Amino acid sequence: MEFLSSIAKSFVAGGAFMYPILFVGAVAIAITIERYITLAKMSSRNQRTWSKVEPVLTTGDFDKVRELTSKDDSPIARVLSMGLALEGAVRRRDDVEKAMQESMIELVPQIEKRTHYLATLANVATLLGLLGTVSGLIHAFAAVATVNPAEKANLLSASISEAMNCTAFGLVTAVPILVVHAFLQSKTIRLNDGLEAAAIRFLNALAARQAARAQSRLELVQKAQSVA
Repeated sequence: MEFLSSIAKSFVAGGAFMYPILFVGAVAIAITIERYITLAKMSSRNQRTWSKVEPVLTTGDFDKVRELTSKDDSPIARVLSMGLALEGAVRRRDDVEKAMQESMIELVPQIEKRTHYLATLANVATLLGLLGTVSGLIHAFAAVATVNPAEKANLLSASISEAMNCTAFGLVTAVPILVVHAFLQSKTIRLNDGLEAAAIRFLNALAARQAARAQSRLELVQKAQSVA
C-alpha cells in the first residue's frame, strides 16, 4: 500500500503533463493486447495448417493440398490457395511466384497493422515527459522571482520535483513500450518469414512435379520412338 501511495503522490506531483503520458500508456497497452492476441492466433493457425499441408505437399498431391486449404482462413492457407489456383493453369514458375507474392503483399499490412504505432507512442511519451520537465522548470523560476527569499527554497524544490516526476514517468512509460514494440516486431517478422518459407516450399514442390511430368513424357516419347 505504501508503494502505491508513493506512486500516487508522485503522479499528482508531476503536474498536468502526467495525464497525457498516462493516456499514451493506456493506448499502448490496448494496442499491445490486441496485436499480441492477433499475432498469436495467426501463428497458431499457420502452424496447425502447415502441419497438415507439409506432409501432403512433399508427396506432390496438390489436390489434397487444395482440399486442406479451401476452407482454411489462415494466412498461410491464403497464400497457398493463390498458388494452387494457378497450379494447373500456367506452367511458368515465375507466374505462380508473382501471384503468391501479390497475396503476401495483401497479408503483410494486416500482420504489421498498428505495431509501428508503438514506437511513435514511446517517442511521444518521452517528449511529453521532457515537455513536463521544461514546464516544471519554467514554473520554478517564475515562482522564485516574485516571492520572499524565505519561501524560494520550498517553491523551487516543489517545482523541480514536478519536473523530475514528469521526466521519470515519461521514461517509465516509454521504455516498456519500446521493449514490447521490439517483441511484437519479432513475432511479425517470424510470421512473414513463415509465409515466404511456405511459398518457397510450394514452388519447389511444383517445380519437382513439373520436372517429373516432363521426364515421364520424355520417356514415353523415347519408348514410342524405339517401338517405331
